[in-house]
Amino acid sequence: MAVVNRTPDSFYDRGATFALDRAVDAALHAERLGADWVDIGGVPFGRGPHVSTAEEIDRTVPVVAAIIAASDVVVSVDTNNARVARAAIEAGASVINDTSGLGDPDMASVIGASDAHLVITHSVGPPRAEKPAAHFGDVVQEVRRFLEERVERAEAAGIRRDRIIIDPGHDLDKNTLHSLEITRRLGELTSLGLPVLAAVSNKDFIGESIGREQGHRLAGSIAAMVACIERGARIVRMHDVAATVDAVRMVENILGLRHPVRLEHNMHPTSNV
Repeated sequence: MAVVNRTPDSFYDRGATFALDRAVDAALHAERLGADWVDIGGVPFGRGPHVSTAEEIDRTVPVVAAIIAASDVVVSVDTNNARVARAAIEAGASVINDTSGLGDPDMASVIGASDAHLVITHSVGPPRAEKPAAHFGDVVQEVRRFLEERVERAEAAGIRRDRIIIDPGHDLDKNTLHSLEITRRLGELTSLGLPVLAAVSNKDFIGESIGREQGHRLAGSIAAMVACIERGARIVRMHDVAATVDAVRMVENILGLRHPVRLEHNMHPTSNV
């Protein structure tokens, strides 16, 4: 799983893939390295200038169309805007990743009228808005209740359950202790019976946990990803595709979900040590 963020101030690539050709090249390169999905975003997370609906469509739809024309990779679009979601789906996107958890009242109906999958992510309050310091009584139980309610809302709008993915939203309106608790108790969310997406790559909870700045969090990101997979996550959003694919394949072998590429060691009639 890879993330290709076409945003002018993406924290990961610092705008390096903002140009259309670079965004498409990055997506196709991720696919060659083993990514099953690529994810396109038109609005940067956190603070930043306002991006209108028209601007967001202009940033995302051409990328989606170009990737679809050149590849069979699954294209996901990060958006909280139902109008952007509709345009992205019409361009060929098959997943809408809504980090507001259906904050737009029209989002569920837009997805319900399509064949697209929906990622419902836990968050608190409107996106890109200043919020008080993060506080939860029991963060895992509050995230679970939120996701259950939003899943019911999605199903009521005609989105089949087999088209719904849930994401606990590591770091999103949460502090490091909250994200660590969610990771530790992820099984309480995977028990809902829906595919769980874990987006942990380069997150601040990893940086704060191990004292590493951006660009130096790969080992921590992979460790957090493996912990999530062991607890039931089946989709991961990561930046370093090659290292991620190797780590995921190894975990899949350990869990019995994948057969080794080859069997040679101590498998011959003689010369076994």
